[in-house]
Amino acid sequence: MKIKSIQQVNNLANKIALVRVDFNVPIKADKVLDNYKIKKSLATIKFLMEKRAKVILVSHLGRPDGVDKKLSLKPVAAELGKFLQKNIRLLDVLDLKKTRTQIDKLFPSAVVMLENIRFVKGEEECSEQFSKELTGLADIFVLDGFAVAHRQAASVTGVAKYLPVYGGLLLEEEIEGLNRGLKSPKKPFVVVLGGKKMETKIPVLKNLLKKANYILVGGGILNTYLWAKGYKVGNSLVDKNFKKDILRYCSKRKVILPVDVIVGTKEGKLARATATKNLNLKNKDLAIYDIGPKTIRLFSHYIKKAKTLVWNGAMGYFEQHPYEYGTYSVARLVAARAKGVAFGITGGGETVEVLKKLHLISDIDLASTGGGSMLEYLSGKKLPGIEVLKK
Repeated sequence: MKIKSIQQVNNLANKIALVRVDFNVPIKADKVLDNYKIKKSLATIKFLMEKRAKVILVSHLGRPDGVDKKLSLKPVAAELGKFLQKNIRLLDVLDLKKTRTQIDKLFPSAVVMLENIRFVKGEEECSEQFSKELTGLADIFVLDGFAVAHRQAASVTGVAKYLPVYGGLLLEEEIEGLNRGLKSPKKPFVVVLGGKKMETKIPVLKNLLKKANYILVGGGILNTYLWAKGYKVGNSLVDKNFKKDILRYCSKRKVILPVDVIVGTKEGKLARATATKNLNLKNKDLAIYDIGPKTIRLFSHYIKKAKTLVWNGAMGYFEQHPYEYGTYSVARLVAARAKGVAFGITGGGETVEVLKKLHLISDIDLASTGGGSMLEYLSGKKLPGIEVLKK
């Protein structure tokens, strides 16, 4: 799939580029705790600066109900300023006429940022009026935030109706990487799927069963399957709305199920390995919190053979010791195989968090910035933000 790229535009000098990024990052005490997403969009911002365009960055932060000073993008602007070695002005998003006047005074290669776009109700509603008001700020629109490409919003699909639209360098990287893994994957194609939200995982499982050689499952998928098969799973995280789906898809030969799990209390007490075939948790204080050592060895057998790898979702409650070993082991196995023998794709907040914690992110071919977008893409859905970029 080819998209219109900002790199194809001949003359960007003095053009005003409205650039939708995803700088929805964790902030504490006015400090950015994780700048991964900011760093990933630097290539697009610097490209536009080098071409002497005027850059207006647009992002959201959190889910504000109207204006909320706690969700101001001020700390994000300060963090970006460190990388660009310049002061990044934050412009009013509620008075775009005044903002337009300020933009008109910008010099080529200037970079400014609109305040949290979700302070305006019309953003998430994809209001035509607000979309047109945003359009009035710029000459072209650049979508660089893959993480918001699955949304119908004024700053994603709304402005694309009224301005020439192009994909940024990060967006191109994400799409090319995902397509390489999905459209023509080298075999064996191995998928590792975990996490909690069944409503997002089931469509991925369904779609990738057609393409993958093996799908290794853990987390909520495993718990729900064991519950659906009649095992007593104690207080394990399950989604009873997907009983039929989980029985249908997890019974396929391609799906590799854990042979043992780690059970214990939520606080990490009484932790022990139990064979899945012997699982019988009658005590409601106990639950499945990780895959076991035999399963790690089983999974390593498949991961070490892979030529294409996709990993999304933790194997368990990795935030609590001693339930981190399954997820950490998968991270190390995937990182060891990627960027070499196999093409490795990972994504989702938990997955990327673990890779960064273990200093493995640079060992992955594509560590996607988009959790929800990546899952929708993997499940075969068309992303509204991508559709407007097709040639």
